[in-house]
Amino acid sequence: MKRNGLIGFLLAGIVLSWLMARPSRPVFGQAAPAEALHIGEAGLPQFQKDPNFPKVPSKWRMGFGSDVAVDAQDHIWVLSRPHSLAHPRSTPPDLVSIPAPPVMEFDNEGNFIQAWGGESGPGYQWPSNEHSITVDYKGFVWIEGNADGKQNNPASLPNDNQVLKFTREGKFVMAIGKSGQTGSNATEILRGATSVRVYPKTNEVFVSDGYGNSRVMVYDADTGKFKRMWGAYGNKPLDLDQRPLVEASKPNELCPMVCGIWTTYQQFSVPHDIKFSNDGLAYVADRGNKRVQVFTPEGKFVAEQFIGVDSKFPLQARSVAFSPDPAQRFLYVSGSPDVYILNRRTLEVLGSFNIGSPQGDPPGHLINVDHEGNVYAVQAELSGADGHSGGAGAYKFTFTGYSPRVSCPPCESTKRVQ
Repeated sequence: MKRNGLIGFLLAGIVLSWLMARPSRPVFGQAAPAEALHIGEAGLPQFQKDPNFPKVPSKWRMGFGSDVAVDAQDHIWVLSRPHSLAHPRSTPPDLVSIPAPPVMEFDNEGNFIQAWGGESGPGYQWPSNEHSITVDYKGFVWIEGNADGKQNNPASLPNDNQVLKFTREGKFVMAIGKSGQTGSNATEILRGATSVRVYPKTNEVFVSDGYGNSRVMVYDADTGKFKRMWGAYGNKPLDLDQRPLVEASKPNELCPMVCGIWTTYQQFSVPHDIKFSNDGLAYVADRGNKRVQVFTPEGKFVAEQFIGVDSKFPLQARSVAFSPDPAQRFLYVSGSPDVYILNRRTLEVLGSFNIGSPQGDPPGHLINVDHEGNVYAVQAELSGADGHSGGAGAYKFTFTGYSPRVSCPPCESTKRVQ
């Protein structure tokens, strides 16, 4: 008994010392749960929209937002579409301000730092329809567009289908591909690409090649040399006219040809975003099929989860992002009008938070998260924004803490994917 009591006393002392040494931080509800949650337990991240983000200089009006990137300094890079200010759904011109450059850098409080882009130069064509931006681990800024033929081509330029690499000051470094090309799933040429991301561990560029093609493309980040590609489940990607036709959903007026009306789940249907977790998994937002698929960097299929399949809004699984904790316990998947919160390890859908209107017109085109846990979202076709306070297409949802966790035995659980 004395020995057991002594052991218990020593254990209690160790636990008490560990608790006293732990850093504390003020949060709403409670601290982040140490273990990944299951549905019904709560303890989920909470957010509040920041009405003052971003602070666009008064001489400019920001076009529809297309993508948002977060760099190592927690600076926020917004890619917008100046040509969209001529769109009927844009706000009327104020006869004072002019279109803002498509690349704008802010700090995470929304203070303006710099802007550039919009002009072509030797060796590259600036995209007619800006679609994606990322800042890699070396500080290079990557841009891609998705104008193909007459589709998404407001500047009436040759097909985009290039991936462009710049310094953070906007100096051109390299282009992957050539403007004016039209590719297919059987070639190395992009067609209607949707997002570009760089994976530091292999120094490779990953492109979700999504509107015209249906695959993930991989290139060397220094040379632009093509390395490999894959489709849904790691299958060989097929062009639309080569796929078996399966009626997957009813036509809708928002996107009658690219939202999964005629598709097969064995192929991607508008892979719209790709991002990498800290533990080296690629998460692909397959918008047309309303799902997220998980792969190794080599293209080996790991798991999938369907998102928003019962929603009346067709645009689900548009983008992915991760909570900033080292384990990245939460996976965020943007939809309409909500961002879904998933247990990243099990892919259980735990909850959601609203980022838009009940009409399903939210800023969820592509999303990202900074190192403080704040979520940033853009909207490529938004009406009624003024381009300054709140942005015509860029929004910040400030992380405010976690909801109280409740016990719910037995909570639902699913098989782990890792």
